[in-house]
Amino acid sequence: MITGPDVAVTARAAEAAAGLRPDFAGPVLLPGEPGYDEARTGWNRTIDSTPAVIAVARSRSDVQVAVRVARRLRLPLAVQSTGHGTLVPADGALLLKLSGLDEVRIDVAARTATVGPGATWHQVNRATAEHGLASLAGRCGTVGVVGYTLGGGAAWLSRTFGYAADSVLAAEVVTATGELVGTDAETNPDLFWALRGGGGNFGIVTSLTFRLYDAPSVFSGLSFFPADRGRALLAAYRDWTRTEPEALNTAVLLLRVPPAPVFPTALHGRPVVALRATGLVDEPTGRATLRPLLDVAGEPLLDGFALRDFAAASTATNGPDAPPMPHRQLVQLYDRIDDDLLDLVVGEGLRPDAPYAFVELRHWGGAMARPGPDAGPAGHRQTPYSVLAVAPYLAPDRAAVDVPVDRFDDALAARATGGSFLNLLTDPARTATAFTPDNHRRLRRIKRRWDPADVFRPSHHIPPAPADT
Repeated sequence: MITGPDVAVTARAAEAAAGLRPDFAGPVLLPGEPGYDEARTGWNRTIDSTPAVIAVARSRSDVQVAVRVARRLRLPLAVQSTGHGTLVPADGALLLKLSGLDEVRIDVAARTATVGPGATWHQVNRATAEHGLASLAGRCGTVGVVGYTLGGGAAWLSRTFGYAADSVLAAEVVTATGELVGTDAETNPDLFWALRGGGGNFGIVTSLTFRLYDAPSVFSGLSFFPADRGRALLAAYRDWTRTEPEALNTAVLLLRVPPAPVFPTALHGRPVVALRATGLVDEPTGRATLRPLLDVAGEPLLDGFALRDFAAASTATNGPDAPPMPHRQLVQLYDRIDDDLLDLVVGEGLRPDAPYAFVELRHWGGAMARPGPDAGPAGHRQTPYSVLAVAPYLAPDRAAVDVPVDRFDDALAARATGGSFLNLLTDPARTATAFTPDNHRRLRRIKRRWDPADVFRPSHHIPPAPADT
């Protein structure tokens, strides 16, 4: 070990840095060097990583170099763009940062976008909205496009057009041997299938091309209503979703209004029930379709529904971007929503001392439940509902959050299907539950072909199938 003031660098880390620097164009950082501490953090501050070495890529060739060095030295390899999906510390690993590879190219005529692994949805949304186009973007604009899409991607418009993974047309991938390969429906089709929902287990995507959709204007927003309407609105929402048109994408949330400038000061800290909606309809049609819910909810405390371009619609429907923070998150899936489940959600979500930023009941289905014949492994497509809860850690003692969240999760799980969704799942031990059993077995076989040495071990790890399978 090489030591110095506040520095502890193993010989192995020094060897990795020496192996990287001749051919790696970006910064290579060892513990104690300027930039190391900033680079080792991601968005999810629950994870405090101490990588052996950090390599900040500037090109796809940098990605190839990093993979080859990590493999040659048998050094664990961790890959990170924005860090939203990081659930396992990269302690002692070569941490490859991709945030600088954020190219976004829009082909207006073909209605496609091609992005690098560091691009975020804010970048794509701004670039597409000026052409009247929309992507299958996620709720938070700071999230990386590629990682989100590889995890399936349940988007603002997914009931209308399917998962984000369903829109993927092609990818360039650095494999476990450091080779750069192309993949689409005809080229390396097994890899193409696995990438569309199987996460980062099969290679490092250095370029992703996906469809865009005509969306000159989007009915969208987040409207707040008094919390005492929460139980009635959730029950009405459950019944209304049985005939919800695929043009709309909706959810109901229980929350305390955050102290953000976009919300009236008088509402800051107030418990509310919120209705979220996005759809490719005009405003009169959108409001008329939501009318059974709006009548139950009563007079709004804040009416957030309006017609907007897609970039503005995404921001208005999500609310302000959350800064990097430590937090807990739980998600459970349901085939049906009974009254006891509604009572549980309302009782926990609106409890005065509840630790949650929000608790959400969401309706899925629509185009997500009608996959094409070549669709990838994303999601439990026939499951129509989810309950999602997010609880930030606001104090060093995390028990005040963990105890009630664990209790709530156990109660939710008792009524749930047992399945999950990769983008929303934060328990690596449950990774297999994000897939059907057949899809998980197929993913393991594809992993064996493309990464038999298990070089790529993301937070949601899929191990290769045994050789005799």
